[in-house]
Amino acid sequence: MRTKKNEATIKKNHMDVLWHEYTDKKDLTPITGASLSEKASVIGRVGIMMLACGTGAWRVRSSMNELSELMNVTCTVDIGLMSINYTCFDGNDSFSQSLCLTNTGVNTSQLNRLEKLVSNFATDEIGQSCEKIHSRLDEIEKIHALYSPVILAVFAALACGAFTFLLGGGIVEMLCAFAGAGIGNYIRCKLSKHHFTLFLCIISSVSTACLTYTVLLKLLELIFAVNLQHEAGYICSMLFIIPGFPFITSGIDLAKLDMRSGTERLAYSMIIVTVATMTAWILAMVLGLKPIPFLPLEFALWQWIVFRLLASFCGVLGFSIMFNSPIRLAAAAGIIGAISNTTRLELIDLLSLPPAAAAFIGAFFAGILASTLKGMAGYPRISITVPSIVIMVPGLYLYKGFYNLGIMNLTAAASWLASALLIILALPLGLIFARIITDKTFRYCT
Repeated sequence: MRTKKNEATIKKNHMDVLWHEYTDKKDLTPITGASLSEKASVIGRVGIMMLACGTGAWRVRSSMNELSELMNVTCTVDIGLMSINYTCFDGNDSFSQSLCLTNTGVNTSQLNRLEKLVSNFATDEIGQSCEKIHSRLDEIEKIHALYSPVILAVFAALACGAFTFLLGGGIVEMLCAFAGAGIGNYIRCKLSKHHFTLFLCIISSVSTACLTYTVLLKLLELIFAVNLQHEAGYICSMLFIIPGFPFITSGIDLAKLDMRSGTERLAYSMIIVTVATMTAWILAMVLGLKPIPFLPLEFALWQWIVFRLLASFCGVLGFSIMFNSPIRLAAAAGIIGAISNTTRLELIDLLSLPPAAAAFIGAFFAGILASTLKGMAGYPRISITVPSIVIMVPGLYLYKGFYNLGIMNLTAAASWLASALLIILALPLGLIFARIITDKTFRYCT
């Protein structure tokens, strides 16, 4: 008899792939001697797992190619944001498969383990059976979140609080943004954990963040007579939602002519930005908030540099933890982000460099530093470079552009959106040129 619980269960829209059905538990034949379907199952599973971690198409294809060569098969693959279509050839035999994800996100901890598995495959896995390799992949796949929603909320709050200072906010804006972002990201984590749809997660978390900021500011006004002009920081409380990882990987994919993956990632990023900014704009209309300029802060040059280094480190550390990076990896990205982002800001202040040009130099610098650190520590380059420049993504510009568009101030909207577009284009270009200089395998399109 069907129970009420079973009736309430939501049927999955994406069926699970039963990877172990490709194998025979009693068969101990090494993977090099296995059937083509068994080899292809390992190649495809590694590829779809890496795609689920948020890495770009070039890295996914490179890993699948490396495994294919070790297994003496040829692999061709077409990669998108959520799916992989691939074919493995062995002489006159071929095996084709289409794999898709149920959702997308970023998991740098799992990506780090997958990259190590691929790089060590020739020594550690090549003599193992297909069943053993899939069991090893089962263990890696279980690495979902290293941190609880509460921890992720705290680091999102830290990141947005630091972001607030870097954008020009003071202690009041930082405090309110800290509270708003923390509660907002906690809501997003809880909803995502229960597999709620993307739009609902964005709308709920952004609304919560903006409302929390407004309520806290009103309380500070009543209790401590705080100036209401501090309302300018409400935008910063929602910046945890900005899709920096897919924004930047889309540019890298497009540079390698992975058009499908690049355009799909860009479309995904624009969906998040549009829903988030429209939600915040509607709330601003209801609550009477306006994206007015921050109150000016007065610091000496050395104080600006020190505070920007500290805020950039905290911001990048927070975003890295949100990407599920281990503490050491997050700290490494934080150091690179602190140096490169502070350099970017000082270039704007001291040399009056256009923000897009400064963003290119900052991203280029981050890419060079990340390549050096990768050689020393062995971390995946993308796990360091992307979090280190996410803090440079112009979330404030994007919001102001959509806000002015909503109130039909088209001249201001065009100005803000054009500035944001130039910076968004400059960031991946900086990383790409750094990669071309430091990685000879990235220079070619063969």
